[in-house]
Amino acid sequence: MLLAIDTSAGTSVAIVDPSTGEIIVERSTPDTMRHAEVIGTLLADALSAAGVRPSSLDGVVVGMGPGPFTGLRVGIAAARTFALGAGIPLYPMVSADAVARQQVLSGASDTAIVVTDARRKEVFWSLYDLSAPEPVRLDGPGLSKPDSLPHTDARRVDATEIPAAQLALAAAALLATGLPLASDEALYLRSPDVTMPSGIKRVTQ
Repeated sequence: MLLAIDTSAGTSVAIVDPSTGEIIVERSTPDTMRHAEVIGTLLADALSAAGVRPSSLDGVVVGMGPGPFTGLRVGIAAARTFALGAGIPLYPMVSADAVARQQVLSGASDTAIVVTDARRKEVFWSLYDLSAPEPVRLDGPGLSKPDSLPHTDARRVDATEIPAAQLALAAAALLATGLPLASDEALYLRSPDVTMPSGIKRVTQ
């Protein structure tokens, strides 16, 4: 069984059985501001509902984004800590791959560009070929203004949540075929909203 965690949009946690494709449990919230507050509860609830111990899992799939800095790092940190504590592998994935896989399951077989909110009046995007049983990423992830999206001939899919279960099953499909997963570096695609000060401020009285 695989545990999946993604906080690139809202917060989503799932446990799946990749041998059968069964989604054993999935818990999520669309809240984009309270990742740190809800991730522990969702993980505990998912494990309890599935009736599994961390050590009985075969790995942790984690969405590496793209996503806003603060929320994204919460999920990555939680996944890394969980995998280390349980002594199981960590499998990094591009978060939008889950949305593309969900599109295939819904019957899509075209070319689609998956778009998520990047804040600062920008969007993240990834382009997919959906004509095969598993989606193929053709371009991205990238960052652009909403009115400057590339690949305007592709069908646009706006995603407000990342389904962790589909992220886990997408990872399982790649692992089964020996194809590479994502880099283990977070896909922020830009500098964080908060930066270190450039110098020491002078104190005046």
